[in-house]
Amino acid sequence: MKTLFVSYRVTDLDRSLGFYTALGYTELGRVEAGDGARLVILKFPDEPAASLELVHRPGYGPVDVGSGFDHLAIQVERLTTTLETLTEAGLRPGPVQQPGGPHGPKTSWLTDPDGYRIELVEWPSGHPDGITSPATPGVPRATGPY
Repeated sequence: MKTLFVSYRVTDLDRSLGFYTALGYTELGRVEAGDGARLVILKFPDEPAASLELVHRPGYGPVDVGSGFDHLAIQVERLTTTLETLTEAGLRPGPVQQPGGPHGPKTSWLTDPDGYRIELVEWPSGHPDGITSPATPGVPRATGPY
């Protein structure tokens, strides 16, 4: 088994598409689901497959994220460069944090138009693919809060 993608229900599809394309996602395709509902499938340019689906169901009313969902984590190559690019695109990422201490990952947070929280993560040297299994030979695993 494998995870295919995360699916978010959004209140305003155009506004959400603007946000996620500014974040760097590209559109793979759309599906008309009936009753005015539309699905848009997205991925980052370097990803081999879809990683995010935006679902717009106008008949359901505004999105209420609630307290059960926490956040989506996105790995970035260079956090400071990413933050500059996002700010230039009109997004408002938060300040750089180092939740694992000076040798841990660098993070920044932003929130999409419906209130979904996104954590941008730059992993330190030795963690090129983020969190890894302790059983993966030769690949350091995450420590600390990760």
